[in-house]
Amino acid sequence: MANRVTLPPDLVVEKKAVRTAPPPMYQVVLLNDDYTPMEFVVEVLQKFFSKGQEEAMRIMLQVHHEGKGICGVYPHDIAASRIAQVAQYARARQHPLQCVMEPVGE
Repeated sequence: MANRVTLPPDLVVEKKAVRTAPPPMYQVVLLNDDYTPMEFVVEVLQKFFSKGQEEAMRIMLQVHHEGKGICGVYPHDIAASRIAQVAQYARARQHPLQCVMEPVGE
């Protein structure tokens, strides 16, 4: 039989609000190479990162001129998934396009 504990009638129990921190965010970055066609980079940005034609062109030119360009900012699992999708898609089409993730703020 379970033991019951009798609490004083003037006892006040307060619930403490639990706050969960947002997940750490990572930016997915496309890296420049000398072999992947610019049109393919634009296609990848539209297909996997839902970029419009103009924004995809802007990011592709940033990758071309600066060596890398940010595709989007996501939680770790989604960023890793997008990177894997891009790598698989690029390899299947024989392009060496590389994508990496970096913690936001670095």
